[in-house]
Amino acid sequence: MTRAAALERYQALPLPTTSDEHWRFTDLRGFDPEAFSTADGENGRVRGQTPDVAGGDAESMLDIDAAGVAYATESGIEVVNAPEGVTFAPLGDHERLGTLVGAEDKLTAHNAAVWQHGLLVHVPAGTELEKPLYVRVGNSTPKGSLFWRLLVIAEEGSRFTLIEESASTDPELESYSNAVAEVFVERGAKLEYVSIQNLSRNTWHFATHRARVAEDAELDWVAGGFGSRKGKITIENRLAGRGATSRVTGAYFADGDQHLDYDTLQEHEAPNTTSDFAFKGVLRDKATSVWRGMIKVDRDAQRTNAYQENRNLLLSPAAHADSIPGLEILANDVRCTHGATVSQVNRDELFYCMARGLSREEAQLLIVRGFYQEIFDRIELEPVRDALQSVLEARLLAA
Repeated sequence: MTRAAALERYQALPLPTTSDEHWRFTDLRGFDPEAFSTADGENGRVRGQTPDVAGGDAESMLDIDAAGVAYATESGIEVVNAPEGVTFAPLGDHERLGTLVGAEDKLTAHNAAVWQHGLLVHVPAGTELEKPLYVRVGNSTPKGSLFWRLLVIAEEGSRFTLIEESASTDPELESYSNAVAEVFVERGAKLEYVSIQNLSRNTWHFATHRARVAEDAELDWVAGGFGSRKGKITIENRLAGRGATSRVTGAYFADGDQHLDYDTLQEHEAPNTTSDFAFKGVLRDKATSVWRGMIKVDRDAQRTNAYQENRNLLLSPAAHADSIPGLEILANDVRCTHGATVSQVNRDELFYCMARGLSREEAQLLIVRGFYQEIFDRIELEPVRDALQSVLEARLLAA
């Protein structure tokens, strides 16, 4: 689809409402995408060429030794360094662009029409990178919009880690973030993809991440959500080849009046495929969250092994979480299970800790650490694990 056609579709489609099943718990009243300017000062029109250099001044959660580094903002993208033989460069026209994420609704159509700054990560067959690739995406313009696009191709037998971090330069910045990631993991490849979002509390954030995992390939996906005001994040894995494996590990924390919405899909298209999904979240004050997860098994995907779980811990009586697991199974030789819980902090555990000399805050922090530990244990990359632990504890200790 051309940009002009995508723009026409965006303008014709309405914003989702709570009448739409997948948006039942996320109300977008008060959000007007036309109220946010693009990098050239216009609202919603197709823009020109990408500037040569972008600022990278959003504060990072991570301190990591990377093989390749890139920075992106509304005004452009800058690649600081890239490994030899690997394409780690600004994204232009590409034959795979838009093949996993098209313009199927108003928000993805908006991205398809006006995105300007993106990154292409293409790792050749058999290449193994010891150090990760890292891109930091920062929004910095008041009442501005950032349309981000990521295309990842892990060729046959390649092995590497990609870290994508989204952050705001100002914790009070009001903005609109619209991101799309298309990830291809080819036969026998292994990709660890880390996506962390720590945008300002006044950012409307919408993201659609889709991956296709080929025969005997492995995708290990880590997602962290801590910022933004309201929006929706979609995470979908298509296990398209025999023996494909995906594992998704997520942690989120919300307080104040934040609202986080995750919509996930594990689609098994081929036989002997495995998926493992585990998300945990902690909510405080009047924060709310939604998780809707679906395991879909196609008719030919016999001997599928799939699991999904979502656990939520509420630190205040006004916090609220909706957890909605689902199964759609057309094959008859499968093993598919799921679990979902929403609970307050256990008073007996809190009393036990405080009876041994801990303050209420210290006791609560200890309980939350234990709640998240299973998630942290699933994260292979130590700097990512440490960063998630640090930001969670900082948020818990904040007044």
